[in-house]
Amino acid sequence: MYALFEGSKQIGDPFPSEKEVWEAALIEGLVTDVPVAGEEGGRLLPAGYHVARIEETFEPKPGWKLPREIS
Repeated sequence: MYALFEGSKQIGDPFPSEKEVWEAALIEGLVTDVPVAGEEGGRLLPAGYHVARIEETFEPKPGWKLPREIS
């Protein structure tokens, strides 16, 4: 999973791929250009923002309960 960070704080939801994080940042207006493999561009994210890999953690949604029986 990947996510967008501002400094050390994760902002927004995690996505399965780095590409999806870039797309979400583009939609939000944080990115001026999407990176292309093998090409170098200008600054893509505002200073202090970066995309990083995160560990998946299971966080149940409020009201979620474990099923009584497992088939």
